Order: sequence, then C-alpha cells, then structure tokens
Amino acid sequence: MSRLTRAQAQQRNRAGVLSAARAEFAARGYRETTVDGIAGRAGLTRGAVYSNFPGKRALYFAVLADDAERPAGPPPPAPGRTQREALGAYARATLTRLPVTTRLPDAAPPALDLVPDVLDDDRVRRPFAQLLKLQAILLGLALEGLRPAPGTPQPGGRRVRVAEAALTTLQGASVLAQTSPGFVEPFHIVATCEHLGGLDLSDSWQPVYAAHVPPPRPTDEPWTPAASADETATRPDAVHGELVDLAADGVVAVLGLHRLAAVEEAVRAAPPGAQVTAVLVSGTPGELMPLARLMLAEFRRGLTAAFPRPAWPRLRIVYDESGELAAAAGVDAVSDATEAAVRVVSGRIVARAEGYGACLAAAGASAAATRR
Repeated sequence: MSRLTRAQAQQRNRAGVLSAARAEFAARGYRETTVDGIAGRAGLTRGAVYSNFPGKRALYFAVLADDAERPAGPPPPAPGRTQREALGAYARATLTRLPVTTRLPDAAPPALDLVPDVLDDDRVRRPFAQLLKLQAILLGLALEGLRPAPGTPQPGGRRVRVAEAALTTLQGASVLAQTSPGFVEPFHIVATCEHLGGLDLSDSWQPVYAAHVPPPRPTDEPWTPAASADETATRPDAVHGELVDLAADGVVAVLGLHRLAAVEEAVRAAPPGAQVTAVLVSGTPGELMPLARLMLAEFRRGLTAAFPRPAWPRLRIVYDESGELAAAAGVDAVSDATEAAVRVVSGRIVARAEGYGACLAAAGASAAATRR
C-alpha cells in the first residue's frame, strides 16, 4: 500500500476529528464535551486536534456546518407563489429542524444549540448578528421577486423589514424550543409568518449617508481571481449551490463578518443584470467561517423549500478563508471589519472603494466615471 502524502494524512485526521466531535457533541452536548474527549475518541493526540481546529467552539461550528451542507431531501413540488405562501413555507422548513419536545439519542446537535452556550462571547455574537442580517437581506430580496398579497406593496418594494420580523419570530421559536420544551406550537408560528407576508411596513432603501460617501477611485488593473493560470476563476456559491464565475462583469464586495449588512448597498446600487458577488473574509477564519457556512446553509435549505428559482436573489456569496480573492481585489490584509469593493469590466478593475460606503460607491459608479 502506498504511503499517504502529508496533505492526505492531514485530511484523514481532520475527517476523523470531525467524526469524533460529532459523536461527542451528540452524546454529551456542547458544554460537557472536551477536546481531550474528542481526541480520545478519534484516537489522536490533543495536539493533533488543535492542528486542525483552533478549539472546541470551532469544532462545534464545523460539525454543524458539515451537517447543514449535506444534501437535503427533495424540495416540495410547489414552492410559494406569493410572499405569504413563501414565508409560510420558509417557516415550516425551519421549524422541522427544531427539537420541539425531544431530540433523538443519535441525532446531530441542532443549530439552535448555538444560542445558550456557544454565542456567549462578544467575538461570536457580532458576526452572528451580521449573518442574521445577511439572511434577512437575502430573504427580503427573494420576497421581492414574488407577488405581494392584496393590499401590500407592489412588486419592487423593499421587503427586508418583513424578512427581519420573520427571522426574529423563528429565532425566538428556536430558543424557546430548547429552553421551554412543548411551549412552541409550530402551526401558530407558521401562521404568524404567513401573516407577516401581508404586512406593509413602509419599507424602502434610502441610505441617508449616500450623499457623504466618497466617490470610487477610477483605475485600470487586471482582475485575476484565479491564483494561477492552471486554476479556474470559479468558486462555489453559498446561496445558489453552484459555481460562480468570478471573472464576470459586475461588482465584487470584500466584506468581513462584522460588515455583512453593507452588501445590500452593492445589490441595490449595481446596474440591472450586473453580477454582484460578496467575498466573505475574517480575521479568525478557522473559527468563524464555519459559523458563516452553517447559517448560509440553513438559509439555503429554507430558500430551496419556499421559493421558485426565478425569485432567488441575484447576490452570489463565496468564502475566502485564505484571503486570496481579497488580495486579487487589492485588499492585502483582512479582518472582520474589512469593507472594500471593486467594479469589474471585461476582466479589468475599473473602480475601487474602501471603508464605509465602499459597496455603494463601487456599485453605483457610472460608466462614464469608470471609463479611462
């Protein structure tokens, strides 16, 4: 038998650690599980565990993310045709994953376990809040692609506030399903979310700071999202579940996990038909990127169950743990506060912006302003 390469051995160890961690978390819960216990179950040393994951919390996120990213069952034959129907279907898809009364002994730990124990840290709470905001933006964009209920805003009206209200309801139900077993009545939650689809919350996108955002800097630089000539300029899209062509014309926003809400600027300000891609980066990718993977995978399951494909938001989302894509966009050092954006035309970066309002500036750059 040929010997494993170092990369193959590391991959095998990582898979073994994840499998052991899944079993330990399912048997003991997050609080009682220890890294030593995971190492023992995996047949590895404590150091081998830490060489693959920064700590127990990172392992927990990775286990949940892997489970959430596994292919779900077939989607319902008829997803929602109206905003009311889609919100009801989204709620049902979310509630079916909650342990309303009991959890099976061998079941994987549910994502709601994030709330009481894992999120009790400011380093996690802030990215968690921004990931919820990103979910609300994506859900709102999907709602805007459907017919409204009678008496509600006409197609094209912003529905992010309604999405936030729905996610607030579902997040509260998630917490209570764990802390107060038997209290949550799923049918009532579904009905509540359906009624939210008929509300007019006078929502609109009018950023008051737009007049104070500096214009983007015109430039003419090559856009090379592929690390080498042998690689393709494609990455998996966390929303659509397919490869996204990063070389396509459009807007590329590089956002740290504390600045995810800024992506709405790029989506709203970009020209019709332009591709909008959010590149997610972090100062601690080993711990926080699995959290991002988890929350976007959970969102995608609800999106698939509740919305017809034509209503899905045009926003593309890719993960950049290594920082390679950020570097290609001219962002050499990344953190959770990173906010930068570039406009790409015909394989060239024609405009760039950094800091607060960068997405708005780059996406809203006119053709005349970017022409050299």
